[in-house]
Amino acid sequence: MRRQFAALILLSFGLISLSSFTDRNTKPSQKQPLKRIVIDAGHGGADGGARGRYSNEKDIALAIALKLEKMMGEAIPDVDIVMTRRTDVFDPVTRKAEIANQAKGDLFLCIHVNDAMPQKHSEFIGYKTEVSYKGKGKKRKKITRKVKQYRTWTTPNPARGTETFIYPVDKTTGRMNALSKYEDIGMDSASLRAMQELEQNDPTKLMLLSMKTQTFFQRSADLALTIEEEFKKVGRVSREAKQRKEGIFVLYAVAMPAVLVETGFISNPEEEDYLNSEEGQTEICEVLIKAVKRYKYSLEKQFTNTGSPAAPRK
Repeated sequence: MRRQFAALILLSFGLISLSSFTDRNTKPSQKQPLKRIVIDAGHGGADGGARGRYSNEKDIALAIALKLEKMMGEAIPDVDIVMTRRTDVFDPVTRKAEIANQAKGDLFLCIHVNDAMPQKHSEFIGYKTEVSYKGKGKKRKKITRKVKQYRTWTTPNPARGTETFIYPVDKTTGRMNALSKYEDIGMDSASLRAMQELEQNDPTKLMLLSMKTQTFFQRSADLALTIEEEFKKVGRVSREAKQRKEGIFVLYAVAMPAVLVETGFISNPEEEDYLNSEEGQTEICEVLIKAVKRYKYSLEKQFTNTGSPAAPRK
């Protein structure tokens, strides 16, 4: 699956290789390629998201996000954590993207809960005689016919498992716009000076923005695949890493690698219990932390081999 996903990326972009709102007062090393992670709890406030038998997506997402902040802070202490929300409030995705971009995040983790429509069932239970009349007066005729009758009902959809989304290839224009607006984000001083000397529509600037967009897309895809691999290791059903064309504005509006993690199906009673349990939320956080550690190690390895990170933060 990883090879197929990587091949799709190469096919989409061509064979191009590219080498505060903080909640703690830590000061990571300037040479550290992953210094700040933005965690976004999906939905909130009047936007409850998906609804299960007894719980809402917004509450589960917030509980997992807050737990992830605490556990990740302990597991990866040299990384700052930024939260888009800590309470049951609603912010539009544009505001969430603004928070992430102004915080100069290096990674955006969006926590969500999945949903599937109930399954519909029907059963034939017999015939019912229906009577109607045709004509008027003496010519009026009685018409009877037998109509099949069915009993219908629904059951919870058995869909289960996790899936991790990245923004689709055809949304690269939005990505470039986000990077152009926050072009100082992720630039070393020399690159920033060079960028500032160029006009908005200069071909060289557009090329640099395109290269950065491709880098962030590749990193997002790598992390998404890693997250799903870690879910498989703990026995979760993985629905794989995917691109999704709708409902992910926040992913391509942030000027950093970004993934949206669907942690389970609230529409499945068993999974709803898991998502609301201390054990389930802890396991989800442990999986995400392991994946981020692998992602961080990969970036640091690239830094060691090349002498400078592909997108250092100021």
